[in-house]
Order: sequence, then C-alpha cells, then structure tokens
Amino acid sequence: MRLQLANPTEHASVVSWPLEKSLAEWTIPGLQRVAGLHRHVVRLLEVGATSYVIKELPDPLALREWRLLRELAEAGLPTAEVVGVVTGRDDEADGLLITRHLDYSLPYRSLLSGRGLRIPYLGERLLDAMAGLLVRLHLAGFYWGDCSLSNTLYRRDAGALSAYIIDVETSERHPELSRGQRALDLQIATENVLGGLLDLQMGGHLADGIDPVDTALAIESSYERLWQELTGVDEFNADETFRVDQRLRRLHDLGFDASELELVTAVDGARLRLVPRVVEHGYHAQKLRSLTGIEAGENQARRLLNDISRYRAVLEQRGGRKVVEPVAAARWLDERFGRALAGIPAAMSAKLEPAELYHQVLEHRWFLSERAGGDVGIDEAVKSYVADVLALAPTEQIVPPDEL
Repeated sequence: MRLQLANPTEHASVVSWPLEKSLAEWTIPGLQRVAGLHRHVVRLLEVGATSYVIKELPDPLALREWRLLRELAEAGLPTAEVVGVVTGRDDEADGLLITRHLDYSLPYRSLLSGRGLRIPYLGERLLDAMAGLLVRLHLAGFYWGDCSLSNTLYRRDAGALSAYIIDVETSERHPELSRGQRALDLQIATENVLGGLLDLQMGGHLADGIDPVDTALAIESSYERLWQELTGVDEFNADETFRVDQRLRRLHDLGFDASELELVTAVDGARLRLVPRVVEHGYHAQKLRSLTGIEAGENQARRLLNDISRYRAVLEQRGGRKVVEPVAAARWLDERFGRALAGIPAAMSAKLEPAELYHQVLEHRWFLSERAGGDVGIDEAVKSYVADVLALAPTEQIVPPDEL
C-alpha cells in the first residue's frame, strides 16, 4: 500500500486512519455517510475543525484525479483541496482519494429546492456560476468532460454564487482547447444539467419558477457572452485609445484581469486591434487580500472594497485631508469590519464566512436605512441582522454534499 500526502504536516491524522480496509467497513468517529447516488463509495469524515471527503475508486482513476486536482489548484482554479491518495492496497481493493471538504459550500439540491437556505435564495444564480467555471477551465486548457450539477459545489459570494469543480475523472489538460473541444464540453454540460433538473422536478424537489429546458439552454448563452467578453478582439480608430481603458474596466467588473494586452496597428495606421492575453480571475479578491489580508470570493471582495472606498471618503471629509488607501483599509478593518463581526454572537459566527456575514450586514443596513428614511448605524444594523436574519438561518459551514 502506498499513501501520498500533499501537505503531511497539516493532515498528519490521515496516517492513523484504517486505510487498508474497504471504505464501506470504516467505523471511526466522525465518519458520515453521504446521501445520494454515487458511482463510488463516498464518506465525509470530521476530524476536529477539518472535514474530509474520501472516495473509493480504481487506482488509475484515483491517481488521475490526484494529479489533475493538484494542477487545477496550481493554476489558481476553484476546486477542492486535494489531501492524499492511497493506491496498491491489494488486488481486490480500489484506491482512495482524499480531499478537504470545502467549508461553506452548498450542494445543488439544497440550492435548487429553495428550502432551508434562505439568506437569500440563490438557486437562479447557480447556472451562471457553472458557466463562469466552465469558461475559466477552458481558458486554462482544462477539458472537463463531465460537467454536471453533481460534480460541482457552490459557495455564497455576495448575492451570487461561486462554483467549484470537485470531480475530474474524465478531465484532460491541454496547452489550449480547440473550438470543437469547448463546444463538446458545453454540450455535455447542457445535457447533464438538463438531466439533473428533470430528476429534481420529477422528485418534487425543484423550486417553483425554474424551467429545466430553458435553464439548461441558458448555460450556453451565458458561457458564450462571457467567453466573447474575455477573449474577443476589439477594433477601433487610432484616436480612440480610451477604448483600452473601457475594455479593462469591463474585465475588472467581471472579476478578471488581463496580464497582457496586444495593440496591433493597421497598415494605414488609422485602426487599432486590441487583443487580450492571459486573462486571470480574482482581480478584486487579490486587491482586498493585499490591503487587508481578508480571504473572500470575487463578488464579496468587490463589495468590501467599495465599502472601504466609502469609508475612506468619510475619513477624508472628517479630517479635511487626503487619506491613502492602505491607511483607510487598516482603519476600516478595525472600525468597520472587525466591529461588525464582534457584534455577531460566538454561537452564530460560524454560520457563514466572515466576508459573507459582513456583506449581508451591509445589505441589511441598506434595507433598514431605506425603511427609516435615513442612515442606520452599523451597530444597530448588526443587532437587527442577528435577531431578524441570522438567528433564523441554518449553519452552512459544513453542509454534507448530497452528490459528489
């Protein structure tokens, strides 16, 4: 038997697990069955503050997923953290793939049923998140091969969802994908999503207002719009160089950044062609991280950066002088972000990620201010949010995935 660990210091407890036994025979504390239908045996294991997903599958597939998940992570793509792989147990036993459970992730059944997770309901955003994930994979040369609702997890991201790939048994890595490879992957995604939605509908678990056919077909149009915006070539007159800044702003609004742009001048010099190169995701998240150290989703980061900008303006108005952004961010971190989270009772603080909690406090403050006809203070907003919203919400730190 061979065990490979990606980070042995952090996940040393793995070596004490009964790795030589069939996963179905494990009886260790913290082990949970995972609901739903699976091609392989899957278990969720809680060890202290860390939860793991363990999947039993043939050695070649386990090694393939081990390699591809690590490549996805190295490329900065949203995926589950791969922890380890076990192979060569014996001639009869399959291998084991161990990943870290994605805290605060939500399985599609919970989102699309419209039940239980209501702060707010985001089922209609799920397909946009999937299309965005597929675009990011294709830009990096990853062919998924089995894009489906059950192979994806989702996390709240300031009124939207971020999608994470968790199953790559059929995936391939290429220097660049052809148009045909992208089209096939998109077709597979559409068909799989349609099947998943129809299954939910037949079982009475699909929220009202979601049409399976229309929703599945919308993936392609959402994908094509985003792909064109990220990779399309702009042509404009030589005196319209402001169009370069406009294109960059549109990319930033989508959470992407172009690490390189190519401007090509026509023979007569009257026209320019703008070609974006190596488009990278996480523009706002990276900026927030560098300013404050806060880890957040792209939409969460955009919202928090906007709040920092507004707070900076307040500081400048109060002091009558300019305040540099790093100083404003440091004061915001203590006087706004930290102050708001300090008002969340400890028993409720793990219900959502810190960045998502703060975003929802801001949303609730806006609602209260609209109703009151004037600005409501942050302390009052936090108190009202905790009593009227958070107290009634379920904990989302660990929602056992019902499909993997």
